[in-house]
Amino acid sequence: MYDTIEDFLQGYNNLMPIRYKYSKIKKITNNFKEKLGEGGFGTVYKGKLRSGILVAVKIMGKPKATGQDFINEVSTIGRIHHVNVVKLIGFCSDGKKRALIYNFMPHGSLEKYIFPREEGTISLSYEKIYNISLGVARGIEYLHRGCDMQILHFDIKPHNILLDENFTPKVSDFGLAKLYATDESIVALTAIRGTFGYMAPELFYKNIGGVSYKADVYSYGMLLMEMAGRRKNFDKYDDDSSQNYFPSWIFDRLRKGNDIEIQDASEEERKVVKKMIIVALWCIQMKPSDRPTMTKVVEMLEGDVELLQMPSELFLHPREVPTDHYRSNKTPSDVSLLSEDFITEGR
Repeated sequence: MYDTIEDFLQGYNNLMPIRYKYSKIKKITNNFKEKLGEGGFGTVYKGKLRSGILVAVKIMGKPKATGQDFINEVSTIGRIHHVNVVKLIGFCSDGKKRALIYNFMPHGSLEKYIFPREEGTISLSYEKIYNISLGVARGIEYLHRGCDMQILHFDIKPHNILLDENFTPKVSDFGLAKLYATDESIVALTAIRGTFGYMAPELFYKNIGGVSYKADVYSYGMLLMEMAGRRKNFDKYDDDSSQNYFPSWIFDRLRKGNDIEIQDASEEERKVVKKMIIVALWCIQMKPSDRPTMTKVVEMLEGDVELLQMPSELFLHPREVPTDHYRSNKTPSDVSLLSEDFITEGR
């Protein structure tokens, strides 16, 4: 832990992206002309670098005493170079002014494509959805195994998966991320972190296993299930339906040998969806030790669905999570700024 932002920046100087003065930030954003969105972490503006590259500039809001959210983002994403992780181009720490500069993502977040709320939203093919899911898996695998430090994201969800002009997925928003030594299998957390519905059960129940990179695997599994089903895993407005919790419903259906019904889908598309669902079911096993690594997840997604076996166990239902405990330890995750409305064209 660093006492001040400057202590941190000095210690990480050789790993840092470009550092900008606040006056330069004003020029990049044309004096903050085009506001893209705002939330708990601050406000995001569209900008353009001198080279012509479009960027999203996140002006940090009221920081914690040590600016921990700022440190988290710069220390993690600043060292990452992977096609499936959003790129931090630069940052600003000028007095009390702090900002982060990212590549602009023209297609916004994955959320609006799997939970479309607006007419005119592009409908992605199952092949495209599958390719996006594989890209996200590769990005998370890189965070866990591809860096000199193990990076645990702790907030994998559709909102935090951004899509570039070619619909290449980018894992984003590292405000809750933590760095650990690569040989650390179990990590210590001072508070619950993440978004309800994607948080691993070991964050609540210590008796099922310690917190590790397997928490990200669980979150990815919940994301993958929503991508395959093109719906929320838990529909709180559909309490009387047998399908109100999609993972349980689809698990029972597949276990009984029933086919997956997808309207107007080819046989190949049904196989792809079934593969995504089986991989997701493995990822959301209640015990961390029963979940695969992200390396294994990538291998399973790239392989043949006929080679995959169904898990035998059921898993935690969201209603079993102690929501009162969650709310009392609430994080600012749900007001993430690196999301569809903030680094994309205004809608």
